[in-house]
Amino acid sequence: MTKPRIVFFGTPEFACTVLQALLDEGHQVVAAVSQPDKPVGRKHQIVSTPVHALAEENGIPVLQPEKLRAEADTILAYDPELVVTCAYGQIVPESILKYPRLGCVNIHPSLLPKYRGGAPIHHAILNGDDRTGVCLMEMVKKMDAGRVFACHEVEIGEDMTGEELDLKLKEESIRIIREELPRYIAGELEGIEQDEEKVVFAPNISREMEQVHFQDEDVNTAYNHIRALIDWPISYGVLEDRRFKFYKARKEIREHDHAPGTVLGFENGAMNIAAKGGIIKIYELQPEGKKRMSADQFANGAGRGLTGKVFE
Repeated sequence: MTKPRIVFFGTPEFACTVLQALLDEGHQVVAAVSQPDKPVGRKHQIVSTPVHALAEENGIPVLQPEKLRAEADTILAYDPELVVTCAYGQIVPESILKYPRLGCVNIHPSLLPKYRGGAPIHHAILNGDDRTGVCLMEMVKKMDAGRVFACHEVEIGEDMTGEELDLKLKEESIRIIREELPRYIAGELEGIEQDEEKVVFAPNISREMEQVHFQDEDVNTAYNHIRALIDWPISYGVLEDRRFKFYKARKEIREHDHAPGTVLGFENGAMNIAAKGGIIKIYELQPEGKKRMSADQFANGAGRGLTGKVFE
């Protein structure tokens, strides 16, 4: 049986996993839609989005409209029978949502209705959840609000970082494409309406959310904050008006009488920072204006002079 004509919508690396899975499973992807390419770095060189690059490698036509609504007719000229989206980044207009005979579906990395929005992976760890997942869901005009056709759960380890969870959810996204999308196309999956009373939103991580406030966050909250933002956008603490980015950390739960944020010194390869209810142990960091380094390297330089100083 001929597989339906698919137009894929997506932009970042996570979406590439879904597009590649569609191609690996032999689906007929007739076009890809991605956010416009943007200038990157000090030289402001235009760099293709990950989906743009992958689609080009596979000879798939790519459209990158600034405003999707204005280019709807161009997209529909590819006569899609199914639209598949993942982390596209714009609201898809009704003119597109209503066109495909098989509808429009989205691959979303959370257990909906929990964590609608652009940063579900970060928020699952920020909130200390022990599980999350990937959903195959109906695309509707309202963000991430459509019926859910299938969900695959994954466990979140106590020390799992955002980067590690991202990889785990990519694996489940591949399984969703391999196992659930064919059943959806065959009409075998029944959509379940989301419970609006259980909706939790996961907005994009703002610059303000990157800072760890040791004065306000207990040891668990601070640790979740640090590991959620590895490897992007990377959390930081402020000490004597300097930023220190945190790349690798662990927590130690124990009582102490130190003020939160106090640098207790360096031990066993870690910079120890007091927090309410325990110690945050930083193993890799980047002082402002310096390169990324281990805590030992930092200690052998200017680091030991910070013992007794207090992070904000």
